[in-house]
Amino acid sequence: MTNSADFPKPVIIPVSGVEIEVFEAGRENRGKPIVLCHGWPEHAYSWRHLMPVLVEAGYHVIAPNQRGFGNSSRPADVTDYDVEHLSGDLVALLDHYGYDDATFVGHDWGAFVVWSLALLHPSRVNKVINLSLPYQVRGETPWIEVMERFLGGDFYFVHFNRQPGVADAVFDANTSQFIRNLYRKNVPPAPPEPGMAFINLALAEAPLGEPVMSDSDLAVYISGFETSGFTGGINWYRNLDRNWHLLADVDPIIQQPALMIYGDRDLAVPRSETLTEFVPNVEVVGLDCGHWIQEEMPEETNQVISEWLARQDSTVAKSLTAFSK
Repeated sequence: MTNSADFPKPVIIPVSGVEIEVFEAGRENRGKPIVLCHGWPEHAYSWRHLMPVLVEAGYHVIAPNQRGFGNSSRPADVTDYDVEHLSGDLVALLDHYGYDDATFVGHDWGAFVVWSLALLHPSRVNKVINLSLPYQVRGETPWIEVMERFLGGDFYFVHFNRQPGVADAVFDANTSQFIRNLYRKNVPPAPPEPGMAFINLALAEAPLGEPVMSDSDLAVYISGFETSGFTGGINWYRNLDRNWHLLADVDPIIQQPALMIYGDRDLAVPRSETLTEFVPNVEVVGLDCGHWIQEEMPEETNQVISEWLARQDSTVAKSLTAFSK
């Protein structure tokens, strides 16, 4: 899919008391579902390069705009965006399509949701593929408290929580400029500026680096956030400590086969030093790009994911053959 005209038309599906906008491809492959979960500030359209490759590989592809994004519901209560609700939406989507389980793919915040889904509803997840954000270990102290202590009040996670509504208003007033300035690559290093980095970015008149997508692709994102605003997506951040509490009593080990793809030049997210302790069946791949992995290197991302899935399918087939004997 090289432009928005080729992207599937959405359907609105009622789940968990809300409505989710879903882009679907490969219905002819029913029985082999794969669910693609975007991050922030993203859109299901971020998977446009991967979707036809997955269809060709025999998958029924389901790409939702998760709650708070696009034309999906945007509940007013902040707590309606915790990981229990977000993972519940994905489980309800499986129920809607009649699937017991599926492979889940996540990028950025979508990866956090997919990791959490595998913890909260392990029987509904058969494989995990995550980009950019590795498994986040739940330590002894809530996450926002730790970030505030070490990164300060202007760090965007902390700012979103401690100054609710401030960043939302700036992003809403500068939607096009913020999205255009954010989706860049090869940004030259510069000393940190005072203030909150994303607000500074939204107000910057001259973007740095190079765009990671075309103007027509950026227009899909801009239109999406002009429709939804930013508060729903930012409310995901405002539940981080709530999520810390919700995940307190679950088994922290993810047993499913997993693929973790890093951008080697991603300045936002460091590699995990404990990933294999908590995700023992993980394969790790690094690509020479920044944070927007599937935008910056779509062909390489497609190849890594399709080859990993093929190996997993081959392993399952061999196990079934051995069992039948």
